[in-house]
Amino acid sequence: MLTDRQLLILQVIIDDFIESAHPVGSRVISKKDQISYSAATIRNVMADLEEMGYIEKTHSSSGRVPSEKGYRYYVDHVIAPTMEKSNLNIIRDLIQGEFIDFEKLVQKSAEVLSDLTSYTSIILGPEVFETKVKQLQIVSISDHTAVAILVTESGHVEHRSFTIPAEISSMDLEKMVNILNDRLKGVSLARLPEVLNSEVINLMKMYVQDFEKSYEYLASAFFNEQPVKLYIGGRTNLLMQPEFNDINKIRSFYRMMENEDQVVNLLKSPQRGIKVTIGTENEIDAIKDFSLITASYSLGNDQMGTIALLGPTRMEYRKVITLLNALSNEMTDALYLWYKNNGK
Repeated sequence: MLTDRQLLILQVIIDDFIESAHPVGSRVISKKDQISYSAATIRNVMADLEEMGYIEKTHSSSGRVPSEKGYRYYVDHVIAPTMEKSNLNIIRDLIQGEFIDFEKLVQKSAEVLSDLTSYTSIILGPEVFETKVKQLQIVSISDHTAVAILVTESGHVEHRSFTIPAEISSMDLEKMVNILNDRLKGVSLARLPEVLNSEVINLMKMYVQDFEKSYEYLASAFFNEQPVKLYIGGRTNLLMQPEFNDINKIRSFYRMMENEDQVVNLLKSPQRGIKVTIGTENEIDAIKDFSLITASYSLGNDQMGTIALLGPTRMEYRKVITLLNALSNEMTDALYLWYKNNGK
């Protein structure tokens, strides 16, 4: 453990570097209101912190910058969450307003979070494969055109138009929808192929004429796409950070962001609460120069989603952790009420 003196000097160095992005020297530290030590004492403490690996010297300056070890100690032992009232009001106004569309709420949350921090925000919807079917509908538009509507228990709504083949009668269409609702309600999207190819197709053989053609069209109308699960805000915010003037660093980041599966795997975690990974603690090479902070939220049941912010290791940890904690709590509370009123 660090002494009180070492801890104070480390905190001043990190806070100043987060704000300025410039190496911090003993002269800068000595001018801080909370510092009453002599210049010689400050230099000795800085030498001790450098020897212990909490700060390091840059090639271009006599000042010091925090190391990943220093940031880790700062996150684990120093910062206490604080929230500006204006930011908290923005989050509450966003979440507590009446909403119907879950996706719009989450997308707006991602945009607001990136605006408040100037980092890149990513929100992972509740695990899509655990989402369950609530209702299926077919709405006829004309004699040969209809809209297929799929509603999940998480509030996601999929709808798409399709052409009804002439050989499929409206009576058979109605039978198929009834069979699907009877057999698929409460079934997770991950199990749909299994249930469709066993229970559903066998019932169609019994009750629907030309069931193969009917099954093919209905399956393509309802199940050819998965619901959107990633919501991103502030994709270009990191270009404004001085750490990323190196185009090679930022290029690999944007290449990663284009790979949705990789981003989803990055954020998926059974861990609840706040998680902070700093620099080389990240497993993906594309974000070895970044810090990633995530928070979980739940959807009124056992489904869990993730809110994340990606920024430089010189991240405003106190502000980000506070914002993520507040947003996850507000989203969980609001979505619980929504799910209670609109879910199963």
